Amino acid sequence: MAPDVVVIGGGPAGAISSALLARAGARVRLLERDFFPRYHIGESISSSCRAIIDLVGAREKIESRGYQVKEGLLLRWGAERDWTINWPDLFGDQVRSWQVDRADFDDVLLKNAAEQGVEVLQGAQVKKVLFDGDRAMGVEWTHDGRPRESPADFVVDASGRAGVLSSQHFRNRRPHDVFRNVAIWGYYRGGALLPRTPRGGINVISALNGWYWVIPLSGDVYSVGFVTHQDHFLARRPEFSSRKAMFLALVAESETVAELVSGGHFEGEARVERDFSYSADSFCGPGYLIAGDSACFLDPLLSTGVHLAMYSGMLAAASILSTHAGEVTEREALGFYESHYRNAYGRMFSMVAGFYEQYRGKNSYFWLAQRLARGQYPELMRKRGGDSPAPSDGAFASITSGLTDLDDATRVGGAAPLDAMVLASELVAGKADGRTARTDAGDAAGLYLVTEPRLGIGKAVEPVAPR
Repeated sequence: MAPDVVVIGGGPAGAISSALLARAGARVRLLERDFFPRYHIGESISSSCRAIIDLVGAREKIESRGYQVKEGLLLRWGAERDWTINWPDLFGDQVRSWQVDRADFDDVLLKNAAEQGVEVLQGAQVKKVLFDGDRAMGVEWTHDGRPRESPADFVVDASGRAGVLSSQHFRNRRPHDVFRNVAIWGYYRGGALLPRTPRGGINVISALNGWYWVIPLSGDVYSVGFVTHQDHFLARRPEFSSRKAMFLALVAESETVAELVSGGHFEGEARVERDFSYSADSFCGPGYLIAGDSACFLDPLLSTGVHLAMYSGMLAAASILSTHAGEVTEREALGFYESHYRNAYGRMFSMVAGFYEQYRGKNSYFWLAQRLARGQYPELMRKRGGDSPAPSDGAFASITSGLTDLDDATRVGGAAPLDAMVLASELVAGKADGRTARTDAGDAAGLYLVTEPRLGIGKAVEPVAPR
């Protein structure tokens, strides 16, 4: 019989996991508390997301929306001159993504999940996950004011920052003190990007007390934001009569950003959101997997949020399907999920922590990326031609585009114990506490992600020791 799965949350993690499960024959009920489309920040999408969108059969739907194509990024950081990461130049013409309207993008993915056979219920509020001992057995929820229960073989908690399991049930989220940041942002009609920016690329521009983003969206709209530590934000806030006044003043304080938006005009309101980074002590357990922002959240510096959400959604679906099919034990599947998702988060955490030490030159970031990638580059890197050496920015581009994570998951022995939090602690001179727990990757030894002829977890004939 097909497994019964309840997915909490209809964002990218929930939409991807539920669609993949339904495509494989699982009976899936998705419970979303809001009504889509709904506004969400996080418009810049990693290249890895295209491959995952392919798996759920949504590529044509996404490409038909007319989003701005994104082919990389340009950073003006610290004392460095501009440095460009151009994905097509590094990996080939097919490596690109989009700058999206998240309200529309998320709505497309959720509707696609419904088309794959997922029962999608919006306006459904999950009250709690039901347990028998330490095993998740279903959820208690309300819809139209009526209390209900849904039994399940597996629960995927993709409830975002609400964190039905990690924040409300286990209460085991741990904040990373070094990233207690606040973002303030808005939208301009008209603008420009820095010279040498790859087509549709994001500009990331450092400042004395934080950093700015400039993202080109479709329709000549530019998303512009500033991220700073909460202490700096709270100290400056009384200077201004409104959020809008504060935002416009902050834009004016950056000569670079002010010049980029000088040909446009501000529209709408200024928005503010806390970007406090955190991770849960555990990302899974008997009968449940915690995906996307519900498990962990990272400062948006490298635009990795949607990648981590989709990647974890894909891993969760594969883990459930292979456990139910008896291809791996549940313990093995949970070890596979935990190690791969936590490794992905740890790599990104270490890169972002490095960037916050602004005095470091770009070569130090590239060195760190090579160390985090353990010398392993995706096949796309090797297709650059011949035996020419990989460029110094290759590992950095591979990690920040999400391609290293995809390569790790699909390669036998790809997941390894990665002490990324220790690396991050070294970089920020002890400012990060490094308390995040890690699952022993021994449970994942010899396991790898397979997508053909169907999604699941492969198992090496001979066990492969983690690298």
